Amino acid sequence: MTASPCLMMAKIPSRKYEVGARCPLDGVRILDLSRVVAGNMVSLALADFGAEVIKIEGPDGDALRDWLVAGVPANWKVYARNKKSVGLNLRKPRAREILLDLVETAQVFIENFRPGTLEKMGLGPEVLLERNPKLVVLRVSGWGQDGPFKHKPGFGTLIEGMSGFASMNGFPDREPVLPPTQMADMYAGYLGPWAVIQPLREVEVNGGSGQVIDLPLFDPMFMAIGPQAASYQLSGKVRRRFGSRSTTAAPRNAYRTRDDKWVSMSASTQKMTERLLAAIGRPELIDDPKFRTNADRLRNGDEIDKIVADFIAKMDLAAALAFFDKAEVTVGPIYDISQLMEDDYIAQREILANYPDDQMGEIAMHCVVPRLKGTPGAIRKAAPTLVGEDNGEVLAGLGIDDAQIAQLTDDDAIYRGPVRKRAGGDE
Repeated sequence: MTASPCLMMAKIPSRKYEVGARCPLDGVRILDLSRVVAGNMVSLALADFGAEVIKIEGPDGDALRDWLVAGVPANWKVYARNKKSVGLNLRKPRAREILLDLVETAQVFIENFRPGTLEKMGLGPEVLLERNPKLVVLRVSGWGQDGPFKHKPGFGTLIEGMSGFASMNGFPDREPVLPPTQMADMYAGYLGPWAVIQPLREVEVNGGSGQVIDLPLFDPMFMAIGPQAASYQLSGKVRRRFGSRSTTAAPRNAYRTRDDKWVSMSASTQKMTERLLAAIGRPELIDDPKFRTNADRLRNGDEIDKIVADFIAKMDLAAALAFFDKAEVTVGPIYDISQLMEDDYIAQREILANYPDDQMGEIAMHCVVPRLKGTPGAIRKAAPTLVGEDNGEVLAGLGIDDAQIAQLTDDDAIYRGPVRKRAGGDE
């Protein structure tokens, strides 16, 4: 299937895969048994910087393969770039033996089974570390490897609700709002590489032993809501929902323009507020007792919000952005993805680029983050199309030849081909 030309986004540059690019994590081998988002985000970040990530998939493949958009597994194509796939049916003893042989060649092992599942398979951390005492084992779960909730399903939605985030998100007269993206998974996914690098350094630089990392989705999500516990401890007040306004500075909100677009504003310092009030022709408000200090403005938030909103509502988006940019006031556009992909900032910074794709011709993917100047990461290969696509290459490193691979395939210990199940639907 080829993407419609109208969806190719002319401003997004086209790039080829950087085969052979040198990266800072070259030589690090990672076995990734995780599924869906959080674990895949961890291994993606490490793969982008050169780690050899081997996805261990069962015959039905990673569930990301089932998240289809217009018939295309877009999530898989992005999150599984730079990775290899080996198809192992871990219900078979021979497949588990192969996995343990691979453990001896790896530096990192990532899994996100429900706590206790790996142990039931005979692959608990003590078994892994016996085979490779230098191994770093990252265990991603919803609630942690111990505690009263360890057996609960680790869905990010549950964490986003219980962590305190949803209770603060939304408007005061409406229900709590869960995030529209996999926020808990993403937070854990971005923290995971940092968690892995620390024990890797302990092994490689300090000569230490491997160790186990317990990374639940809950901990990073709770950390992300900031000092709410301390604030409650000091004030006895539970933070209520304020919509797009802030509890710490005013004015700060989303404001509608005349052409029914939106801008965001954060006048979070005294000088910025003074600059804003002067720019909109209301300099007298700088010394008004209701707006003189940030605390005054917070107490009179409705009134100052209306003053700003009424001014912005008289301008189209482009005019508003140009006006406040000239006045050096912190205002920016609120974009949807179609607007974002047409912005010169995205194109010139190459935050997105189109890469070759066997189904779509090209697929837009975000750049490697963060940007290292000396040894940057690189997008070197497309996501594996087939489960077990790299069986031959990886298993040859264990001395398993083609005839043995054929026999293991007949025995259903290894698998290579399309996913056996396809239960997902289109977005």
